[in-house]
Amino acid sequence: MATTYTTSTGSPPRSGGITKEERKVIFASSLGTVFEWYDFYLYGSLAAIIAKHFFAGVNETTAFIFALLAFAAGFAVRPFGAIVFGRLGDMIGRKHTFLITIVIMGVSTAIVGLLPGYATIGVAAPVILITL
Repeated sequence: MATTYTTSTGSPPRSGGITKEERKVIFASSLGTVFEWYDFYLYGSLAAIIAKHFFAGVNETTAFIFALLAFAAGFAVRPFGAIVFGRLGDMIGRKHTFLITIVIMGVSTAIVGLLPGYATIGVAAPVILITL
């Protein structure tokens, strides 16, 4: 008696490569990851400049540590974003959720570029930076 394997849908597994739709999903997912990590890369590369610009009310070492803590906040909230946007993706579709997250990241990054520094608005500058 021969054993027959099936997928979770009950159909036999495909013997060919990946489909065009699967390639599109892989490409879009990879693109989202590249955008996200590029955003983290920019902040990490500019941490010394950000420290001087947004955390000028303290000495240089403390300012740099605060800049790195703000960087860490981005990593700390990632699981919450995954929960919220994962659920949203299940409800309205992954394509729309992907576009929403890309727009949020782009707008937040642009606003950080326009954000006045500590010398202009004081303590509000680092608070707004961390919020963004």
